[in-house]
Amino acid sequence: MHAVLEYTYEDNYLETRGKYRADHLRAGWEAVERGELLLGGAVGEGPFKGLMIFTGENALEAAKAFAAADPYVINGVVTSWTVSPWTTVLGKEAATPVHP
Repeated sequence: MHAVLEYTYEDNYLETRGKYRADHLRAGWEAVERGELLLGGAVGEGPFKGLMIFTGENALEAAKAFAAADPYVINGVVTSWTVSPWTTVLGKEAATPVHP
């Protein structure tokens, strides 16, 4: 199973994220090392959204736990977030591969 964590940032997040960015990135890399987080980053050309792709049997729970503890969320850089299940069917990392 995969899960998508989507962040909506405050309008001036490029200015306010600075003092929390190292801790946010550290938490992200720790999730990667645990095998929970596949990819993460900003999407768009501004205003940006943040997207992170989680994997594993507990992907939804891992994504929710990440957001709840993320310094960006705790300190208001992220104004809202959602976690959605993602049924992946194409690609080497697809959780439920479907072939023709």
